[in-house]
Order: sequence, then C-alpha cells, then structure tokens
Amino acid sequence: MSAGLAAAPTALTHVDSRDIATGEVMATYAAMDADAVADVVRRARSATAVWGRLGFDQRRMRLEAWATDLVDHSEELVTLIHRESGKPEADAYLELVIAVEHIRWAARNAKRVLRSRRIRPTVLMANYAGVIDREPFGVVGVISPWNYPLFAPVAPIASALAAGNAVVLKPSEHTTGVGAELVAAFARANADLPGQLLALATGSAAAGAGLIAAPVDKLAFTGSPRTGRLILEACAKTLTPTVMECGGKDALIVAPDADVEQAADGAAWGGFSNAGQTCVGVERIYVHRDVAEAFIAALKRRLSRVQIGTDVGSTYGPMMLARQGETMRAQVQAAIQGGAGAPLGGAERVHGQFGEPILLVDADESSQAVQEETFGPMVTVRTVSSVEEAIRLANGTPFGLGAAVYSRREGRRIASALRCGMVSINSVIAFVSIPALPFGGVGESGFGRIHGDEGLRTFSRTKSVSTKLYDIPAMNGMLLFRPRITLWALKKMTNLRFGRTGRR
Repeated sequence: MSAGLAAAPTALTHVDSRDIATGEVMATYAAMDADAVADVVRRARSATAVWGRLGFDQRRMRLEAWATDLVDHSEELVTLIHRESGKPEADAYLELVIAVEHIRWAARNAKRVLRSRRIRPTVLMANYAGVIDREPFGVVGVISPWNYPLFAPVAPIASALAAGNAVVLKPSEHTTGVGAELVAAFARANADLPGQLLALATGSAAAGAGLIAAPVDKLAFTGSPRTGRLILEACAKTLTPTVMECGGKDALIVAPDADVEQAADGAAWGGFSNAGQTCVGVERIYVHRDVAEAFIAALKRRLSRVQIGTDVGSTYGPMMLARQGETMRAQVQAAIQGGAGAPLGGAERVHGQFGEPILLVDADESSQAVQEETFGPMVTVRTVSSVEEAIRLANGTPFGLGAAVYSRREGRRIASALRCGMVSINSVIAFVSIPALPFGGVGESGFGRIHGDEGLRTFSRTKSVSTKLYDIPAMNGMLLFRPRITLWALKKMTNLRFGRTGRR
C-alpha cells in the first residue's frame, strides 16, 4: 500500500508540502493536468539528444555530481524528509545514504552492463558478425511513493539516467517537497545541462494519468496492486512498457537453530521502523516451536522501549494517512475476534495516525491481518512445528516481494524454497542496501526489476545488428532463386551436425 496514482483524476489546482506534525504549509506546487504534464514530457524529450551525446563516462560524472550535491545539502534534505513524512531524522539520513550509494553504483556500472556486445554466430552464419546494442527508451516516467520519498524514486531514476534516458518524476502529492528537491539537486549539480533532463510533474491523480497519456516511453511505478492494475490498463492503450513494484506481505522465518536475539532485532526493525510503512518490511513471522517462547519474549522486550512521535528521540513517527490507522484497527479487531492473541494490546493502541506496536499471535491464516498489506506498526507471529510448515505458510499469500530467514545452517535451503523476489538471511531488508542486487517481486507484488545489472537493462532496449562480412559460395539460402547446389550443401551440413549419422 504505497502512494501513487489514485483511482480517478481530481480537480485540484495545487498541492501543498506540509509538516505532518503541525500541518504547516512549507511550499505549494501546481496540481498539473494532462496538458501541463505533456508539456513537461515534450521538453524532457528534447533534452535526450544532449544527454545521449555525452556517453557513459560523461553521464557517470554528472550522476556522481548529483550524489555529491545531495550529500552537501543533506541537512536541509533530511529535515524536509522528517517534516513531510514524520520519520526520525536518523532514518531519513539512512535513506539518503542508501540513495547516493545507488546513484554511484548505477553511474559506475552502466558502461559495463550496457555497452555493445559481440556475439558468435553459428556455423550456418559464419560469414556474419553479430552485435547486441543497448539503447535508451527516450523518456522514462517514474511514479514514486511517499514512504521512502528520496530512495524510492532515486533507484529507477539513477538507472534510467545512466542508461541515457531523460526522466519525468511524479512524486506522491504527500511528499512533493522531497521530490522537488531531488530534481533541484540534479539541476544544481549540472547547471550546463537542459533543465528538463530530470523533470518534475506535480499533483495527484491527474498528473499521474497525464504522465501515462503523454506518453512516456517506459513507466516505473511503485504503489498498491489496485493502482498498478489501473496503470497497466492505461499503459495498454499505448503499449507503454512498465516495471511494477506493488507492495508485499513479507514473511520472516525463525528456524530452530536461529540466533533468537538477532532474529528479534531483525523483526523489530523490519516490522516497526518507519511505522511499518515499508513494502519489504516484516509483516508475518513464522517461528519454530523450539524457540517461539524465547523469540516472542525477546521481541516484546524490544517493543516495550518504543517511543512514537515526531520529537527527537522518537523511535518512529505517524502513519502518513488516516485511513492506514483505520485499516490497522479493523485488521486487529477482526483477528482478535477470530482467536488471535495480542500480548501488547489490541486496537486501543491505534491513536489516529499514530500506532503503538502491536503483535498478533497465532492469528487465523485466512484473516486480513495475515493476507492483506497493513502498512502500519503491526506484525503477526505464528508458532510452527517445522520449517517446512513455515515455508508453506510464508508462500500462502498472493504477494511475493521479499522475505527473511534466520538460521545458522539452513538459510540458503529455506531461502530457495520461498516464492519471492528477494531474501535476506540472518538479517532483514539488507538486499535493498546492496545496489548490485536486483529489486522486485512476483505475483501481486508486481514484475520487472530495478537495481543492479537487471535494473540498468530495464531502462534500455535491445537492438540486434547483423553484418555480412563475405560470401560463401553455394551456401546463401536467403535468395529468391537459389542454385540447386545450395539446398544439397545445406542438407549435407545439417545432417552432419544434427542427424543420427553425423552424431555417431
């Protein structure tokens, strides 16, 4: 449940960047309609020729200058993230660190991954040379969420720019200020480049719809499965290719040989940092009965020290939207009515957009608390009799984004059995911080990959080039009028290579 394109366009004239704690308006941005967004896309398209002529080495320098600018302005940027989203400034800085690492990785690896590559033809085409080229799409649209307003857009933007594309970013209307500063940083660091190479489209649903209708040449979306389907329907009209990250209901498995204290640390961070508003965060925990009591006790100890709020020293801040608190409250109430235990307390721990940590123990696996994304500070914990049962239950939702496993000896075996796109062993969410690892899911969690080599390839198209070097007499079958000897020669060669006689 990440922010993105809503179900239908609105008639807003502007969107405000607000301090989530005080409601203070910090800045106001235009709520662009389809025509305004189309103009942004047109200007971005005009910038692609300049960017493409720079080549990989020059683009690397420009991207690294962008990362430097973000770090040089980190104090202001971290404060802005804190004020718009409510997350602690330390967590906002961690988001910045991961973001600039991804920018640098994309900048430094694009040439290796995307340069032209020669291939070796088969015997039949031995007189030809083959080359695989990677070319930019043109203009890439990025619709990004509010839960990680800096890092979430940076990953696809960095790969798309490194591949030679221009990019139009449509940030969430709830964190427009962070998106605007991200774009401004690139312009500051590269004042001699066209200003619309990395461009901004502001607003809510109408701006997102306008980005698709413009059209862009590829779209990267992070958000809910429901919104993802709407976007896919819209993109189908122009056959615009997409990469979709649509959330998750990630599981953590605690095996009987796990380090229980480490597992509790991981569960606490993965489930409750950023108020549980992490698409690859921990939402379901399956713990072996041999260590269940010790694990639950260790997790409760950690959560008992949590302080919620937006003041210095707070562990995490509010949920972004009031409806998230309502969803969390409803899931908790239904799960408890269905027989779940709540050792820390139930729905009374949800106070509007603030939620104290909630543990639901042995909730029914068919309940909404287990099957549907919560996007709040709540996890379910179920005791299992075997690792195999844990794997089966972990694979028991339509989602398949990330997962985590704690085991001293069986981590790789368990990880290989999980239906998901990413797994951390003896940690949680670590794959996000390793830029070379592809990021993406299966099932309701979407398709396509960002980050890593695959992420760079995601934002480039393949062009195959064949060049005839010389003629081979009697072997050219691609003639409307062939000499008779050609078919004889082709049959002879094929039988020698593939026939039973030739293989003896």
